[in-house]
Amino acid sequence: MDHLRLLDTASSILDSVADDFVAGLGAPSAVAKGPTDFATQVDLDLERRIARELAERTQIPVHGEEFGGPSVTEGAVWVLDPVDGTYNYSTGLPLAGILLGLLVDGDPVLGLTWLPVLGRRFAGHVDGPLLVDGKPAAPLTPIDLQTSAIAYGPFNAGAKGRYPGARRADVIRALSSRVARLRMTGSTGVDMAYTAAGIFGGAIAFGRHAWDNAAGAALVRAAGGVASDLGGAPWTAESTSLVCAAPGLHAELMTVIDDVVGDEWGTHPADTGHLDNSGGQP
Repeated sequence: MDHLRLLDTASSILDSVADDFVAGLGAPSAVAKGPTDFATQVDLDLERRIARELAERTQIPVHGEEFGGPSVTEGAVWVLDPVDGTYNYSTGLPLAGILLGLLVDGDPVLGLTWLPVLGRRFAGHVDGPLLVDGKPAAPLTPIDLQTSAIAYGPFNAGAKGRYPGARRADVIRALSSRVARLRMTGSTGVDMAYTAAGIFGGAIAFGRHAWDNAAGAALVRAAGGVASDLGGAPWTAESTSLVCAAPGLHAELMTVIDDVVGDEWGTHPADTGHLDNSGGQP
């Protein structure tokens, strides 16, 4: 598998839809998925277009957030989120993007995160280097929590589920006294791309969907960082969460999580037979 050729092809496809993404900023809901979860017409149109071109030009199938696709744990498959941070996007907040990852038997080998409204492009394969706006970035170096900003996934403190909101609040409370800053952008793609680029020291996402997480996991690994689940196991398409960080900081981050929740958030395989669109939010 020629990673560089695939990266170049995928980049050209995402470049070709960037203007349409920008033009659609502020698009209203077209398909309701929950009280505050929805897809816009831009989501639907871009997924059809990107998936069709990827399949034709790379001969690799695509699994998208809106229309599904083949198994994300068997063989080579692209995973696509045409608009990550849809709520941001619909309200006009520019922290939204296009996420595209390539999985091989569930392992992320290539990732692209395009933030068209901000004019930023993050790409790479797991052997590196990370490319930021087409230029190689310096590898991540060891840092610590005390001097870093950490991104945290949005949540409802009263919700239940695999990662109850009250316990998420406990973790963020513990982190608040250990880190330089906490940030909640509302976009997994932004959080992980910024971690890969060294803007954030690390990021925690509670969503289990490969289309949300594969691109970021690949980018962080391309940059020399660590991508795991909340139990500390290496991230794969079967993981139910994503924790990414620079070297050194990842271990500190996992220590804080373990101190608060112990083995409550140990590694759990995702139910890949049932795909919803919660994005990790209750």
